[in-house]
Amino acid sequence: MTERSTKILATIGDKTGTEEMLEALFDAGVNMVRLNFSHGTQDEHAARIKAIRAVEKKRGVPVGILADLQGPKYRIGVMQDNVVLEEGAKLTFCREEVVGDATRVHLPHDDIFDAILPHTTILMDDGKLRLRVETLGDKAFTAEVITGGPLKSRKGVNVPDVVLDTKPLTDKDLSDLEFALSHGVDGVALSFVQRASDVIDAKALIKDRAFIVSKIEKPAALDEIDDIIRASDAIMIARGDLGVELPPALVPPVQKTLIGKCRMVGKPVIVATQMLESMITAPAPTRAEASDVAGAVFDGADTVMLSAETAAGAYPIEAVSIMASILETAEAHIATHPEDGPSALAVEKSVYHAVAQAAVKLANDIEAKAIVVFSASGNTAVRIARERPYLPLVVLTHDIAVERRLCLLWGAQTHHQAQTDYDDAIEEARAVVKAEGLGSTGQQIVVVAGMPFGIAGTTNSMRVVEL
Repeated sequence: MTERSTKILATIGDKTGTEEMLEALFDAGVNMVRLNFSHGTQDEHAARIKAIRAVEKKRGVPVGILADLQGPKYRIGVMQDNVVLEEGAKLTFCREEVVGDATRVHLPHDDIFDAILPHTTILMDDGKLRLRVETLGDKAFTAEVITGGPLKSRKGVNVPDVVLDTKPLTDKDLSDLEFALSHGVDGVALSFVQRASDVIDAKALIKDRAFIVSKIEKPAALDEIDDIIRASDAIMIARGDLGVELPPALVPPVQKTLIGKCRMVGKPVIVATQMLESMITAPAPTRAEASDVAGAVFDGADTVMLSAETAAGAYPIEAVSIMASILETAEAHIATHPEDGPSALAVEKSVYHAVAQAAVKLANDIEAKAIVVFSASGNTAVRIARERPYLPLVVLTHDIAVERRLCLLWGAQTHHQAQTDYDDAIEEARAVVKAEGLGSTGQQIVVVAGMPFGIAGTTNSMRVVEL
């Protein structure tokens, strides 16, 4: 392959939100950027969006922007200083506002009180503290400390054993959502998705103004995962909170399973959280982190994500460069050892998938230099990408929104399509392939399109074209 296929999504923060830093990140290998609405003000995000679009225009390469909404966060109230919970002690969670100590804490979340049951597990401070509910009351419940330790103000609370009857979008999320859409973001990431209805409700608000990424970070989501995947435009495996609420040993198989499910139905999948976390403060990753990034490639992920590494870390450019190098090396290994890469997919009984599978096989058999896809919606590109071809995937589309969306899709190299006539578009495809250095005169490409040409949802033809 002449270009890395697995994409990089980088989170932008104070340090990396300038045009200069954004250019350096894109030069290092970033394909799409994430704005984390759990941090920063709307004015700060507006400035970042303006800088991103300026760099996009300067470079002439599409850049997708993903707005990641905070979602419903659960935290305790204010604590006294130097509180330590001892194993075996009893802790009371109070609806009423109190200053917490080693015997009681304020929990200002009615939906937890409404859902909690005896023997429910309560986690605090990213799972460092573990408690088990014993007695229930209308205004308080008591839990035994199973794993103790220090507890400070405003630490997070997780309840992995129950499905909370909470709104998928808080008042803050609704404000941030309208702000993000009005500023032209391309995608919206929904935090703490539990049910397919969470996605459907959000889609009713967003309509066609942005694509939706569902973040899988609660065990409850796994009970409806097939429906959640179908309802979403893409999936993010957010291993931070997921790893708090699930036993750590379960996170790798869950990751592998979710990647396979997404690939089967043609939904891009992002692997996120702690991929190169040591690079927040160090100029090189650990060997385990390098293996983690490569493992996502071997599993078949479309995109890998950097969080604090690029939002607040000391080495954001180095983190992107090293991640790109790991991805390229893993892909090169798969190219020569296909058995180590994603497995072949079962045959789908539809014209669209049959054309995609046949196009990839044909391109490989005739040693074509590229597969060129004409796609009005991006769906044809998704169908080709799910087959993981070992040659460049060039996508031509009229719509800049589709180009930006495909920044998440494995292998997709997008270009603006100027021509509307089929024969003229074929000539345009020839010119793009040559200009990108993917092929030369006399060599062949495979072109996938729909007839009538230019109509979304009509993928039904392929053609071998000589350059």
